[in-house]
Amino acid sequence: MAVPKRKVSRMRRGNRRSHNSLHIVRSRECPNCGEFSLPHRLCASCGYYRSREVIAVSDS
Repeated sequence: MAVPKRKVSRMRRGNRRSHNSLHIVRSRECPNCGEFSLPHRLCASCGYYRSREVIAVSDS
């Protein structure tokens, strides 16, 4: 079995794990309905993107 020959230092371990951190989810408020959604995507609750209705969303 493969066994490490030396202890992995805290710095080397941290460099390996540097991309495992959680990122902040960016969101914006829809100017039409006020719901929060991801930027550069249409609003899921009203169907608007950049002050235009892209899809018709039913209320049910």
